[in-house]
Amino acid sequence: MKKTILLLLFFLSIVASAQKQTVPYSINPATFEETTAITITINGSSINEATWGVTGNALYMWTWSFDSNDANSVDCPTNGSWTASNEANRFAYNSITDTYTKTFTPNTFYNRTGIGKIGFLVKAKDGTGDKKSQDNFVEVGIYQVTLTTPAENSSTIIASGGSLTIAATNTGGNASYVLKANGTNLNTNAATSTYSYNHTNITGNQNYELQVTQGTTVITKKFSAIVNPNVVSESMPAGLLDGINYNTADATKATLVLDAPFKDFIYVAGSFNNWQPTASYAMKKDPVSGKFWLELTGLVSGTNYTYQYWVVDATPLAGTPSLVKTADPYSTLVLSPYDDPFIPASTYPNPPVYPPGQEREVTVLQTGQTPYVWSSATTNFVKPAKEKLVVYELLVRDFDANRSYQDLINKIDYFKNLKINAIELMPVMEFEGNESWGYNTSFHMALDKFYGTSDKLKEFVDLCHQNGIAVILDVALNHAFGRNPMVRMWMNDADGDGWGSPSTENPYFNATAMHSYSVGEDFNHQQARTQNYVQRVIKQWVEEYKIDGLRWDLTKGFTQNCPSNVAGGQDACTGVKQQDRVDVLKKYADYSWYLDPTHYTIFEHLGNDDEEQLWANYRINETPSKGIMMWGIMTGQYNELSMGYSGNISRMNSTSRGFTANRLMGYAESHDEERLMYKNLQFGNSSNMAHNVKILNVALSRMSAIGAVSLLVPGPKMIWHFGELGWENSIFACNNGTVNTSSDATSGDCKLDTKQQPQWVNNWLENTNRNKIYNDWAKMITMKTVEPVFSGTATMSNTSSLYPNIKITNSALASSQLKDVLILANFNVTAQNVATGFPYTGEWYNLMDNTTITVMNVNDPITIPAGEYRIYGNKTASLAIVDYEKTPTVLLYPNPASSYFTLNAATSKVQIFSITGQLVKTFDANQSEGHQFMISDLNQGLYIVKAYDENNGIQVMKFIKK
Repeated sequence: MKKTILLLLFFLSIVASAQKQTVPYSINPATFEETTAITITINGSSINEATWGVTGNALYMWTWSFDSNDANSVDCPTNGSWTASNEANRFAYNSITDTYTKTFTPNTFYNRTGIGKIGFLVKAKDGTGDKKSQDNFVEVGIYQVTLTTPAENSSTIIASGGSLTIAATNTGGNASYVLKANGTNLNTNAATSTYSYNHTNITGNQNYELQVTQGTTVITKKFSAIVNPNVVSESMPAGLLDGINYNTADATKATLVLDAPFKDFIYVAGSFNNWQPTASYAMKKDPVSGKFWLELTGLVSGTNYTYQYWVVDATPLAGTPSLVKTADPYSTLVLSPYDDPFIPASTYPNPPVYPPGQEREVTVLQTGQTPYVWSSATTNFVKPAKEKLVVYELLVRDFDANRSYQDLINKIDYFKNLKINAIELMPVMEFEGNESWGYNTSFHMALDKFYGTSDKLKEFVDLCHQNGIAVILDVALNHAFGRNPMVRMWMNDADGDGWGSPSTENPYFNATAMHSYSVGEDFNHQQARTQNYVQRVIKQWVEEYKIDGLRWDLTKGFTQNCPSNVAGGQDACTGVKQQDRVDVLKKYADYSWYLDPTHYTIFEHLGNDDEEQLWANYRINETPSKGIMMWGIMTGQYNELSMGYSGNISRMNSTSRGFTANRLMGYAESHDEERLMYKNLQFGNSSNMAHNVKILNVALSRMSAIGAVSLLVPGPKMIWHFGELGWENSIFACNNGTVNTSSDATSGDCKLDTKQQPQWVNNWLENTNRNKIYNDWAKMITMKTVEPVFSGTATMSNTSSLYPNIKITNSALASSQLKDVLILANFNVTAQNVATGFPYTGEWYNLMDNTTITVMNVNDPITIPAGEYRIYGNKTASLAIVDYEKTPTVLLYPNPASSYFTLNAATSKVQIFSITGQLVKTFDANQSEGHQFMISDLNQGLYIVKAYDENNGIQVMKFIKK
């Protein structure tokens, strides 16, 4: 089947067992031109709709067309997506005759002319789980040519000196036949309706064209012969890696390496040999490693070359192909004929040109590349401590209208003002299609071009580092999708379309998934080759892009212990501790820390505590401290509170899970759960009309409290983009603006649909109710990242309640410091006297506004209005938030500053903090107005200055070091 837009599965999609059905069809008229209206008919009795979960007779046609030479396949514009077919392609059902029909005119339907053939299949609206028919092909045109041998567009493998018989027939009487090989006329027959020719003594690869002319109509059939070059056994030069090896001393050379066990020979075809490789482009084979390799010479520095491997298995397993043309598995830039034409030039200007006449992805090779020049902020970047991380998770596609890295660069002030210190991007590795969540990855080392160029991502990373923000990438290494070369080189391809699932001899992938959360094709992480590939992926993003951490998607799938027939059931097996995945994931973490001892390693496991403890506590006592951060989903519990119902949030605390240190990356929202605000408006507590949670502004007013009882819990935390503005769009919002939460096969759930970005269009930051969440969370994040108390120990009640009570203490701090914090909240819909439990009596400060209360009895309750909260500390916050927001009376200049700044007031002490709250420089001596404070030793970036006068008054300012 023509899978040019493959299913965009989210990471917990469960692929059902194969449900492919053979569906007979008829077409009327049987022969037709591209301008003729045709009707395709399917008998309802020939298909079992229930097998696909189809209701309402909702069957769809997925279709594509070829040019007059039966090449250059293009999807029908109205197909929709594999998971949600367009209604324009739905079959009409006649209940009286029990038939499905689809009528259309090809040149109009496919929006092209010169159509030589169409292909189509029947499917459910969501084709996930092979809910489709066989592929069907129909020639277009009254005059037809049939290539009887070899098959059209086929490649025949022959020995050097062998022969190939070419035979064809045509309709409509005699026609003129011209056979060309590699562009040269080989044989001619001026008038025949039955053509045959035997090409003998073939010693080199042949690209054939059989040109058939009848009157003014010309039809060309293409096919090829691949000659076994008799592989040369030669030792590979030392130090070469799989993929492209650039010769740093000679830009005219590069060496390609491909590890392809069970394959007989491989050619490298590319723009450097006009895609017609001779024997000199047959790869050699290393006698020790068994790897294929070839040194390319005569390259021009700075020139973009494209290439593929022609991988041949002369005696393939039944159902597997003898020839696979594929891009390099270790590509760092690939071109796709399916996706690239739809990438805006403004996002990716002047891309390398896809080579005409080729098919599927090709790899780009360029010697003499100019490396990106990183600023000192990146080369000297000190990552925020794991315990202090506040991660902003975002999907580039849905963050702003242009869906690009430039959008993120343009919004750097938005991130800075929110005070987050890390940004996590959902997968940006080369994925299938353009509009995707990114988990359908096909090339893990290549950057997908839909969001922008390699240098543009690096610019964004560099800018983040200049502003104290770490960058984390989400990576899906549990699986890969069908375009992945390591899938395709060893695949089952019974229908000969060039796509398929892994065969039993695949050295990277399981033929069937070994866990219950299968998505795409399942990597076998016990294979040494897979482990090597994964480590290369880690190395690429850490070293080439200076990425500070990786979030590993679906780590439950990294086991080989849970086949479908496992005792006790596959799901139960997958859910409990599996030692093989514990060990291999530790190995991957070790490699990350080998490259970068402070690298963030984050697992989305969502499993049992006993297994997660083994990672969270791993190498925790080293310097620098390691320990893998574990994603901690708390959406349900926090959403209960935001809606006005009891919730137990005690497991937001690392200690509740048996973690030695704060390694739980807890969150109330992520990309994969329904949005809190949407559920507030749909299901919120409406028992008090004066505080009805289903009313937008009331629901918004409760979100600051959610931040207080989530963000300030010790340990790394994460927020999902625009939660800080109370984004109420459902995760199931569709492209057309509707919301569809149904998983019915007739509709799909729209979860993966592109979402709108109303916050910029509607100036949400100027909306008082939304802006309050943003500013309140910014204050909380500032306290969390600056104040040592929030690295302390939390006490949280393990009960379901509307009134969370969180006590945080850091016993390592002096009593003169902010060392004790009490967080209270009222998630009821009426004002309540909330129980307290202060650690001791005395004066306590509301850290959000610096007002004070005097505590005479530690257990006296405090009245808190509905949906509000209180954060009390024994001292004010070190960087007083109120002062931080006021316009300072002390002025700092010049700003930006390069070697020094001055203040227009006398000072007793001046402190400089990084934007993440780290104290980086102190001037203790009394200084007069106009004194020059030297800062030439500071890195470029944004800093906070805290100036004290002789009466210990404090002014807080910002400046930029350039």
